[in-house]
Order: sequence, then structure tokens, then C-alpha cells
Amino acid sequence: MKYRLLGPTGLYVSELCLGTMTFGNQGHWSVMGGLQQKEVNTLVHTAFDQGINFIDTANVYSFGESESYLGQALKDCQLPRDQIIIATKSTGIMNETPNGRGQSRHHIFNEVDASLKRLQLDYIDLYQFHGFDPLTRLEESLAALNDLVRSGKIRYIGLCNMAAWQIMKALGISRAKNYSEFISVQAYYTIAGRDLEREVFPLLRDQNLGLMVWSPLAGGFLSGKYQRNATSPDGARRAGAFDFPPLDKDRAYTCIEAMEPIAKAHQVSVARVALAWILAKKEVSTVIIGAKTPAQLMDNIEASDLVLTEDELKQLDAISALPKEYPGWMLQFQGTFRASPPVKTK
Repeated sequence: MKYRLLGPTGLYVSELCLGTMTFGNQGHWSVMGGLQQKEVNTLVHTAFDQGINFIDTANVYSFGESESYLGQALKDCQLPRDQIIIATKSTGIMNETPNGRGQSRHHIFNEVDASLKRLQLDYIDLYQFHGFDPLTRLEESLAALNDLVRSGKIRYIGLCNMAAWQIMKALGISRAKNYSEFISVQAYYTIAGRDLEREVFPLLRDQNLGLMVWSPLAGGFLSGKYQRNATSPDGARRAGAFDFPPLDKDRAYTCIEAMEPIAKAHQVSVARVALAWILAKKEVSTVIIGAKTPAQLMDNIEASDLVLTEDELKQLDAISALPKEYPGWMLQFQGTFRASPPVKTK
């Protein structure tokens, strides 16, 4: 297992992060996996034994069950707390009361305490906003996070699923008020869904933020199970009502067809090729992998050992390239005028 610094911090995290959306069986989250405590213990212990030191969960996953199962697994497996980086989140709907969601100071404080109790921990390593709250001023939310960092309940803060302008606005407020700053962005990114490269990637590079990639296999679509013009696998989540994240399937099939010969050449799964392509991106700090079985987990973990050749990366980059959009093409065009120093002529 390889380790990378998380954004501007001195914190090393494994380049593969164990996702816990498959833990628990409450509500619509049951379609993700429905794993119970014994199965969770096996996955957590397997991940740790393979060098994964980073685990990501959220309060809304099975409405708290995921956190509870994870907390119990850490205890049951007797894993050393100082060697495990635990990330969780809040913002989503936890109950139908007026303040059971969002990023108000009230909700954030309540959810941090609830997460700590479920996780059976004294502190959370990385606490993340799970999205954007259009009703709460960022000043209120950021002040709450800053107070929680100073209290010792959380150590670092991050965000998920926000636009570049929202991220930059939050960083500006934090700097102006001397608050703790976001150090990571958790976002959807796959070879078949590269939208993040338009605005967020330049921001990540400019502000030195860490990128945590969620759903790197596009909800399982890039696992290798799906073929163009073929019947979807029985029971597959993508074949059901929960077809998420949204995906241009024709584009995705083209990517799969390009990855298949590469996978065959390396004698690995298509899923491993898709993960290795993401890991080759320098903006990426870690890729979140979820699994229902130890076999699935191990196949994903082995992607860390797969190094694609320069030609293979170029081929996959070309086949999956985003269509050019304004102002991107104009910025690139005008930037060529400053790409090299002027040459004096006689």
C-alpha cells in the first residue's frame, strides 16, 4: 500500500480508503450492501491488514448504522486508534424534525456528538460537510467547525460535492477570520465522468487541497460486469431503481471497451484498470473503495499495485476526454502566449 499526504497537511493517508456505504441495512441504504457486524469486522480487519489506514463514513449511511458498525469493528478488531484515520460527515437528513439536517451550528454540534457516540471515539480525524446548505450562511457553519477543531473533537475539516466557487468562498472566509481551513475535497470522479477537471481540478492544484474520490467505478458500472447491448446482471444496483450516480452510459461503454484489452494484457480486472487510471492523477490523495465481500475488497486493493504504461494512460485519456467548453478552450488558447519566455530577435 502506498501513502500520500492529504492536501496541505503532514498527514499521510493510504491511497485507497475504505468506504462504508455498504455497512448497515436501514432505509434506501440497504440497496448498497446491507452488511451486518460480523461482515463489517471482516472487511475492516482485511483493509487494515492490507495497509489501509483511512476509513470514510457518514452519519446518513443507514441513518447511523454505518458509523455504529464501524465503531464496534474498531473495538472488536482491537485496531490501534493512533494508526487509523477516521473520516465522517454531516449535512444530510437524519430525521424529519425542523433541524434534523443542514449546516446550522445547532445541527453540526449535535451531529458531531452523535457521531462520536456511535463511533465510540473521543475525536474524529476528518469531519466533512456532505454537500452545500443553501439556507445557512457559510460564516455560521465555518465558525462552528472552527470551534469544534479548537475543542479537540475534530482534527481536520473537509467538504464534499461543492462547486469550485463555493469552495473558494469558504476558504476566503476562513482566512479572513483566522478559522481552520478545509484541507480536502471529496468528489465524484471516474474515467467515464471527468467533469471535475473543468473547475475543481485547477482549484485543487492552486490551493493544494487533497482530493478524495468517491464512486470511482461509477456505482459499479465500470466493474466489468456491464457490456454494451447486453442484459444487465441480475440484482445489480445499476439495473434497479437506484441508478446512481448519473452516467452517460454510451460514453461509459466506450471507456469499458478501451479498458478491456489493457486489463487482459495485465491479467487484471477492468475495475482495477479504472482505479489505476485515477491513481495516476497527481491531484488525487485517495480513492474510496467500497465492497460487499473480502474478495471484492482485495481485487480493488490490488489496483494499488497496477501501474499503467504512459501509452496506456494516453490512450485512456484520449478516449475519455471531455468535450471542450468555454471558457476552458479560451483560457488554454490565450495561455499559450505565456507558455514560454519571449525570444529577442535581431
